[in-house]
Amino acid sequence: MVINIGKTEAKTMSWKRYERETARRHRGHHVGGSGNPDYLRGDAVGEVKHMQRPVTKPEVIKLRKKGVTEIHSINGFTESAIDHVQRYDMQVKLFHRGRRVA
Repeated sequence: MVINIGKTEAKTMSWKRYERETARRHRGHHVGGSGNPDYLRGDAVGEVKHMQRPVTKPEVIKLRKKGVTEIHSINGFTESAIDHVQRYDMQVKLFHRGRRVA
């Protein structure tokens, strides 16, 4: 089952609904809550960022230290965050609008 979410629809929906849709799209179980990952799928731990700005390098490092292996962002990632993940092989996957960035 593939769920297509348009660009404007994703930006206007609430963050909670976007988390659930992203978890469903990646065949994961939505967990959410304070201090918990947004979804789980086997060994994969996913975090969904529904923010007005791109995710920065320090945020990626902080999430990786928490054990997150997949990060989804509605507004993408900064160049320094992408370069850091690719250079140091952080064992984390970055996704922007359903496509893998790094």
